[in-house]
Amino acid sequence: MKLKLILLTVIIFNAQLLFSQIISTTPEFPTEKDSIVVIFDASQPGAEQLLNYTDTIYAHTGVTTNLGQWQHVIGSWEHNNTQPALTRLGTNLYQLTIGYPKNFYSVGSTESITALDFVFRSADGSKQTKPDIFIQIYSPGINIVLNNPVLPQQLSDPLSAPLFINPNDTLSLSASGIPVGTKLKSLMLYVNWILKGQVSNDTINYSYISNNFPAGPNHITITGTDTSGNIDSLSFIIFNNPNVTQAPLPAGMDYGINYNPGNPTTVTLVLFAPSKSFVYAIGDFNNWEVNTSYIMNEYQVTPDSVIWWITLNNLSPNYEYAFQYLVDGNIRIADPYAEKILDPDNDQYISNDTYPNLKPYPTGKTKEIVSVLQTVQTPYNWTAANFNRPAKTNLVIYELLVRDFVSTHAYHTLIDTIAYLKRLGVNAIELMPVMEFEGNESWGYNPNFDFAPDKYYGPKDSLKHFIDAAHQNGMAVILDAPMNNIMGSSPLARLYWDTANSQPAADNPWLNPTATHPYSVGNDFNYSSPDTKYYITRFTKFWLTNYKIDGFRFDLAGGYTQSPFGYNNWQSYYDPTRVANDKMIANAAWSVSPGAYIILEEFVTSAEEDTVANYGLMVWDNMAYAYQQASMGFSSGWDLSGVSYKSWGWNVPGLVGYMESHDEERLMYKNLQYGNSSGSYNIKDLATALNRVKLCEAFFYTVPGPKMLWQFGELGYDYSINSNGRVGDKPIRWDYLNDPRRMSLYKVTEALIKLKENNDAFQTSNFTTNLSGNVKSITLSGYYMKVVVIGNFYVDSLTSNAGFPYQGTWYDYFTGQAVNISSSGIQLAPGEFHIFTNIQLPVPDTSVVTGIDDISSNTITTYGIKQNYPNPFNPATTIDYQVPQSGQVTIKVYNILGKEVASLVNENKRAGKYSIIFYGSRLASGVYFYRIQAGAFISTKKMIILK
Repeated sequence: MKLKLILLTVIIFNAQLLFSQIISTTPEFPTEKDSIVVIFDASQPGAEQLLNYTDTIYAHTGVTTNLGQWQHVIGSWEHNNTQPALTRLGTNLYQLTIGYPKNFYSVGSTESITALDFVFRSADGSKQTKPDIFIQIYSPGINIVLNNPVLPQQLSDPLSAPLFINPNDTLSLSASGIPVGTKLKSLMLYVNWILKGQVSNDTINYSYISNNFPAGPNHITITGTDTSGNIDSLSFIIFNNPNVTQAPLPAGMDYGINYNPGNPTTVTLVLFAPSKSFVYAIGDFNNWEVNTSYIMNEYQVTPDSVIWWITLNNLSPNYEYAFQYLVDGNIRIADPYAEKILDPDNDQYISNDTYPNLKPYPTGKTKEIVSVLQTVQTPYNWTAANFNRPAKTNLVIYELLVRDFVSTHAYHTLIDTIAYLKRLGVNAIELMPVMEFEGNESWGYNPNFDFAPDKYYGPKDSLKHFIDAAHQNGMAVILDAPMNNIMGSSPLARLYWDTANSQPAADNPWLNPTATHPYSVGNDFNYSSPDTKYYITRFTKFWLTNYKIDGFRFDLAGGYTQSPFGYNNWQSYYDPTRVANDKMIANAAWSVSPGAYIILEEFVTSAEEDTVANYGLMVWDNMAYAYQQASMGFSSGWDLSGVSYKSWGWNVPGLVGYMESHDEERLMYKNLQYGNSSGSYNIKDLATALNRVKLCEAFFYTVPGPKMLWQFGELGYDYSINSNGRVGDKPIRWDYLNDPRRMSLYKVTEALIKLKENNDAFQTSNFTTNLSGNVKSITLSGYYMKVVVIGNFYVDSLTSNAGFPYQGTWYDYFTGQAVNISSSGIQLAPGEFHIFTNIQLPVPDTSVVTGIDDISSNTITTYGIKQNYPNPFNPATTIDYQVPQSGQVTIKVYNILGKEVASLVNENKRAGKYSIIFYGSRLASGVYFYRIQAGAFISTKKMIILK
């Protein structure tokens, strides 16, 4: 007896019905042992893209076996030399000779073929048949096939839901018995194992009336026998839906997962889904089975606003339950507002070190991404209660990608870098998107769940700990938010999806079928929709309140409009709708977190950006190209005036200027690859290239207004943005800290940032700039101090005639020396710069150079290691040491019992001065010792970790 579930047979046979005109076979009912020929008719439905196509058509083809669909696929897409070509018989008519299928597809003796799987495509792969085509392979004897209903393709998957039917509906069932090499004897149809019909011909029909059977699953079995005693049987389930209960949403409930503080065993799930017929909650709480007790209530506010909800009871407090919504019997989605999701494709690659004890995906019970609920979660204990955000005009933002900043790509390691960033002087950290995105290794601009931190970086409390630690150290945290788009695996896309055109459906409440502009990634938000506006404003409030972030950098904010625009008119018109949407987002943020930073990546008209800046928002100011040209020493394109808000005619410093960002090439890479030269002065030389970055920084941080730097820019990161592909992972070079030349750049950056943050002259509106020539200058007049910045950006010596407010004594910031300024000007070597103040300031660091010295030329005559600073410390401290000649150097840390707990250096070092940062966050409070050994030189010092 052959017993097969309809889950496999139905899709194959009904695909033949659907494609009975597009394909035919010889023989008509092929078996594994037949020589098969396939005829393809491109004039039929399903082949519209190939209609009247004149070039060669290829078959992307495999087989369905007992192991699943699309096994033993021949070749790969668009590889014409490995995929079968069809023979043209005439206009729109083609032939493919398969022969014996096991030979053609190289199928072993242990597998049985149940279908041939096809997609026919054009030579360049741009045109194809849709959907996939399946040709059933019959078995000798009797074969039962279902004629009606034509079940959806999803039912070929054993994890798919049953066939649903509503109350008062009638379903006509029809099945045929196809004999191969034999004769039919009888067909029998059973409902819930009770015989409902029997015939001796080749087709059996039955009217299934839902009201005659109980709500829930009803089992259908159709059995056929032939005259040789062979039996074939197929089964499937018809699920009788109960009547959907119409009930108003309980008070205080909102879309998503609603916990009841007074009852830790209940939770209310709420899904916004207009135009859907029914929704079931499935999950760990009901063993992932469709159950009439878990059909959700419907609350119809308006025809365009329908809410589905259910209250789950008897839950175990503090236990994580995975769950989904099963919508209309064929769409499985996670909750779009879930704060944690499980991904069957990507979670397996997240280590236990990054995310300890991650709940496993419910493999074998469902498919697609699932959401997680958990009552009685332990709240995070915030400790930085009195944190005051830096003023917008004084921001120095450090943009970083967790993946490419710390090798563990984990928040708990990122915390260890806070001391490094604090020493540098930055007062805000901008995280590239950390919301759940597709895949694991990503820039994050492909989000699918905007309310859930991506687990590839660690648990949500680790993210909160990082934010808390940043606040403890006086630094704000800004979240990069790609709210122009969302990816296809998001519930917002999958719930309303046009499969035929592979785009959001026309009735999608949140998304445009196609983007209104050419810059979108994934699926474009419809910013005229009230549902989108609700989603965006809720997102904004959620992260500000639940994670205590300090603001957002909104990616591609120029797309926050329904007004269409193309590549050539991105900046061509003032869009009041976009302005209104920008203000809507800001108002939502400020309603829960007054003063939160709102930074827009818009790049639209200056007038429009000025409008939002005057409203209190900030906009990105891309100055990468100008600073690159200036850094490389070329006279063309190096006008730096755009870094000043005054050059735009603005009255408020609303520009967040940057020389580098995640989206732009690195200054050092450009210097080393393309730097200009004159005589012995060559910008392609490493030391000179680093000094050119210092020169640029002097004319960047000193311009009033917020500023941003890209990770490792303070150390002269010199890998191209396109290294390993534009969005591919990049080398993490903390070892740059061991290079005195790069540490000199770090110290210059540190000195400039602290100069900017601690002196009123750099917040003044009383300043002028001369930033377009070879010799550039800035003059600032604060209440307490006046400043003049001068520098030579050319590759030859020039004289500066910078307009000092008065002649007389000024002080060089980096040397502390008094300089008498006269009308004759100042001679500047190529790349030389100075910052003069009328008040003598503390000298920042004697090792800092100003563009004409090379720190590597310093002569070192003795070994040495300094006392670490700070000491005691938590979590990081700095250790400086020097070696007079090349050789092996080791520096190790020991506890009080003499056990080695860390190895800081173990390599051959050139002569020079070095500085390393030791992170002790993993060690307990106490006394430790660090020891250097270099040749015969050994020295040990004591340090204290105090937590």
